[in-house]
Amino acid sequence: MDLDAATAAPTSNLPRSIALQGTTNFRDLGGYTGADGRSVRWRHLFRSDHLAGLSQGDLQALQALNVGRAVDFRGVEERVANGYDWPFLTQHALTIEPTVVQRAFAMIHQGHKLTADDTVGLMQDTYRGFVVDNAERFATLFRMLLESDQPLVFHCTAGKDRTGWAAALILLALGVSRDVVRDDYLLTNQLYSRPPELAAKAAQTVPQDILDVLWRVQMPFLDSAFALAEARYGTMDRYLAEALGVGTAERAQLARMYLEG
Repeated sequence: MDLDAATAAPTSNLPRSIALQGTTNFRDLGGYTGADGRSVRWRHLFRSDHLAGLSQGDLQALQALNVGRAVDFRGVEERVANGYDWPFLTQHALTIEPTVVQRAFAMIHQGHKLTADDTVGLMQDTYRGFVVDNAERFATLFRMLLESDQPLVFHCTAGKDRTGWAAALILLALGVSRDVVRDDYLLTNQLYSRPPELAAKAAQTVPQDILDVLWRVQMPFLDSAFALAEARYGTMDRYLAEALGVGTAERAQLARMYLEG
């Protein structure tokens, strides 16, 4: 399925990508077909890059969308560097440190020759870490979703890796097909724009082919997480139930809260 980043489902004229001055990757998970052919509810579940640069107009737009909760997957230093405190938005820090990416930059700065293939492997390590080492953070996200259907945005720095895995888990739990989950994941490559000052600084010391791996998403990243979860638990359904506490009853409740009809 080819998903236009600016277009929702054929049955709705709501935009999937929300144009904000302070983000480039803020988008709605609504409209996808989930369990029993029911669509994911629009304007309840949002994914994004970080929210520190929101303008006054952006904040008004979020308030108009009734977004009152933000789940922040960034590491401690990332939050210090780009913190935010918007009065109407309750922030929940579910810290996942970007250790593998930090290791890649450290290796380059120490003079190691890092290839694009090596970097793909490091990113796959990152995603495998989401599955096991950071399972409790994603389990907490699901507990929050089950507590209330107040519109929520979850994000990291670029809204692509930690956020991408979270979005995949939510959509799968709602019965969205794996193919559609993958297409939603890849929309980041159409939407996310690196801050020019960050891109310029990184380009001074890091080869462009390495940056292209670090700053974009590839299916081998997401598939490495799926593969580990299925190797450990047999199926994604069992992974959701046993690792994240999202079993049959919880998925039925999520469907009642986040699917139409």
